[in-house]
Amino acid sequence: MRNLKWAALGAVAAIALTACSSGGSTETTTATEPATDTAVAEFPAGSTMAALADAGAITIGTKFDQPLFGLMSPSGTPEGFDVEIGKIIAGELGIDPGNIEWVETVSANREPFIESGQVDLVVATYTINDKRKEIVSFAGPYYNAGQAMMTLSSTDGITTPDDLAGKNVCSVEGSTPAANIAENYPEANLVLYGAYTDCLEPLRNGEVDVVTTDNVILAGYVAESDGEFKVVGEPFTEEPYGIGVKLDDTEFRMWINDVLEEIFADGRWLAAWKDTAGVVLPDPAVPTVDRY
Repeated sequence: MRNLKWAALGAVAAIALTACSSGGSTETTTATEPATDTAVAEFPAGSTMAALADAGAITIGTKFDQPLFGLMSPSGTPEGFDVEIGKIIAGELGIDPGNIEWVETVSANREPFIESGQVDLVVATYTINDKRKEIVSFAGPYYNAGQAMMTLSSTDGITTPDDLAGKNVCSVEGSTPAANIAENYPEANLVLYGAYTDCLEPLRNGEVDVVTTDNVILAGYVAESDGEFKVVGEPFTEEPYGIGVKLDDTEFRMWINDVLEEIFADGRWLAAWKDTAGVVLPDPAVPTVDRY
């Protein structure tokens, strides 16, 4: 995958935002001046946005093993579409990309990391669903994916999840794809690992027949496999990707939703896509934010 064009996202610097207080108070705090000459944003006193802006730093959880969305680069920083979304949010807080601490969050530890405060937010191919909404809150979606299957290029006879009976199917602990297979296709032999990259060698050597997760994640592995892997069939679920924050932080969630709607409209979201996942995948439809 080509190097990310960070310059294409130069517009992510903080924009002046004034949030309305439900209590009628006009007390605000001023964000830390970002590294570039941009307008200074203002946020309600006591809000997560104000705290992060004043600190001038943010901790973001993302994947480190998923090409196109979140993959650790040789430079030691992750790159991909999720990473760019995280940088845009940080920029709206007046936080320079160099002041983002990236923390690897695999599927199983996303909720614990948010609950404990180990991260300020998670952008990590994180499907919004009702069960997770009992533990954390989601802004978004910022992308709509779907569960799919990947096999060796030489494999035939697997085109739908109904073909998984008796097959060894690899996925990841704590993921919605794994839960879907366990619940709806119990005749498959589910093999679980901590990360999707852990499934690749078992697929190569025949220990598993199929790897299943979201179509866009699998597309990244196929793109890097030099013809070794292929995605088979069509997506068979809907997987809306959201940005996870603490359960009771409605103000932060709604602010992130405002940012998402702004970048959908002004072109930054599509620019981020084209410079990352769009190298391999077609341009997606603009999602509709769910302000639940």
